[in-house]
Amino acid sequence: MDLRQFDPRTPAFRANPYPYYAMLRSVAPIFYWSEWGIWFLTRHDDCTALARDNRFGNRPTGDSILFQNPPDHTRMRGLMQRAFTPRMVEKQRAHIQFITDQLLDRVQDAGCMDVVTDLAYPLPVTVIAAMLGVPAADHAKFHSWSVALVNSLDLKRDAQVDERAAQATAAFEEYFAHLIAKRRADPQDDLLSALIAAEAAGEKLTTSELFFNSRLLLIAGYETTVGLISNGVYALLQHPEQRHRLQTEPQHIASAVEELLRFDAPIQMVGRAALQDVEYKGHHFKDGDSIGLMTGAANRDPCRFAEPDRLDILRTPNPHMAFGSGIHYCLGAPLARLEGQIAIQTLFKRMPQLALAIDKPLYRDNYVFRGLQSLPASF
Repeated sequence: MDLRQFDPRTPAFRANPYPYYAMLRSVAPIFYWSEWGIWFLTRHDDCTALARDNRFGNRPTGDSILFQNPPDHTRMRGLMQRAFTPRMVEKQRAHIQFITDQLLDRVQDAGCMDVVTDLAYPLPVTVIAAMLGVPAADHAKFHSWSVALVNSLDLKRDAQVDERAAQATAAFEEYFAHLIAKRRADPQDDLLSALIAAEAAGEKLTTSELFFNSRLLLIAGYETTVGLISNGVYALLQHPEQRHRLQTEPQHIASAVEELLRFDAPIQMVGRAALQDVEYKGHHFKDGDSIGLMTGAANRDPCRFAEPDRLDILRTPNPHMAFGSGIHYCLGAPLARLEGQIAIQTLFKRMPQLALAIDKPLYRDNYVFRGLQSLPASF
């Protein structure tokens, strides 16, 4: 394999990017892809260094915390992270367990299920929507809007994809404008009302920031967890010795989820931009250059992880980058971890004979958001 075979848009790359990562780490760990004008970094040390370097950041596009730099990012994050402290997340445990059991009750007598559509998707979307105060009846419309936006974040250039994303943005804006107005008039015990109340108390979020960050929390609150659960279950089914160990030693579920996040992360790359001219290891990044931190590659770096292509649910230490690094470290990581732990542990406890019902499940046609389209299984 050589650099001429590198193209993250191809079906082969999207099905299994890890051999390509290994090639890049070996021969071109900092690689400029001239076709799109993006610098790709694949080694753990480099990805970590740039993620924590304030000379690199995000280009502001809208009022989402995801695309802001300090001081606006600091202000928004300080306000929003209150909802995702370990104590606040732990309060969701019983609710997450209840939803998980309810979803598995629905398929228990069938003897088969699709792990994606029956569990991995409905669990996190129900949880984050309830936290935000979004009615259950609206989940389906959010799914279609979310898919349109997530597809626009992939390494593609497609006018139809961009148009669908624009339509989804408009639909989200109209929906949240109505919901924000309702919560201003009649606050409820939900995250959106809390964000509005904090704004009124003096820690300001503008109406535009409320919209963009509510949308971000909704989408990010389940897109990554869908991938964590589905990719994680698939990895365990492919590694029966690790699956058996988890089933017989369930106390290792937290460590197992960290390893599943490392092994096949739901987010494979995070974008940054050079905020000034920067020299780094002999490479010159110009002000405004696009940077792709290939965290999926960093998670398999043999300089950081012994036998990186081996799944080991007891791996320690495990400094994976599945949730990023630096100031943009994922706000919802504690919630995603808890949902993944409960979903995966409960699934294998209740369906101990779970087995693949298809030889080779298909991954979504999206490089950045890595996840399965479906995962048929029998039990």
